[in-house]
Formats: sequence, structure tokens, C-alpha cells
Amino acid sequence: MKNTFTKQEKIKFKHIDYAGIVFYPRFLEMLNDLVEDWFEEALDRPFSKMHETNGIPTVDLKIQFKNPARLGEVLTKKLWVKDIGFASVLCGFQFVNEKEVTVLEGEVTLVNVKIAEDREKIKADGFSEEMKEKISKYKL
Repeated sequence: MKNTFTKQEKIKFKHIDYAGIVFYPRFLEMLNDLVEDWFEEALDRPFSKMHETNGIPTVDLKIQFKNPARLGEVLTKKLWVKDIGFASVLCGFQFVNEKEVTVLEGEVTLVNVKIAEDREKIKADGFSEEMKEKISKYKL
């Protein structure tokens, strides 16, 4: 798909359960890694810098597990933008195996937040025009 951020990840022993397939919480970690890589590599906003004053928490997540993923397989993880709001971005995602079979897919809503100095309060903080422009490059 055009306008997608794409990364590959090999399924390792740490990802699987007793049945030999990826344990579902590991998929959520892989998705978070994809989001973190997207912000660092494509949007030039690494979490290491952003989290000094801001954050980008997940506020809604819809996921469908379509097929199992097994030890040794390489997944291609894809992320794209469906909608951009004042402080939120709705992204679609899909993980496919080497045979182009969909393993999982869904949507994730992320919200840009400002973190108070005392780290006690957070509130939505609108994206800058520059950030909206960068994010928009991934809109389908």
C-alpha cells in the first residue's frame, strides 16, 4: 500500500506461547514498537525526546486476529493514517506474513498530550501544523 509506514519483525521465542503461536499481548507490543518507530523514523519525533514534556497514548484500539503467526516467520507491519484531528490521529494497521496472509489488522487512536511538570496531569495538546503535515503524508 502506498503512503504506509512499514517495518519487518521476525517472530522469536519470546513472542510465542505453549501452542507455538504468537501470544496476543506480544502483538500489542509489536504494534507499539511500530508506532514508536513511525514517530522516530518518519515523523522525526522520537519518544525519548517527546516524553520529556508530551506523550502520545493509545486511547482506543480495535484489533482482529486473523491468522496465527509462528516462530521464525517474518511479519511485515504496516501503518497508515485514516484521520487527523486537533490532537488525535486515527491509524489503520495490518501485519502480514511472508505469504501475504493477514495475521492481524485494526485501528488505533493516538492522542497528543501535554504532561504537567509535576507529571500529575495530562491534557490533549493540538498537533503543530508542521506535525500535521508530516502525519498527513501517511494518509490514505
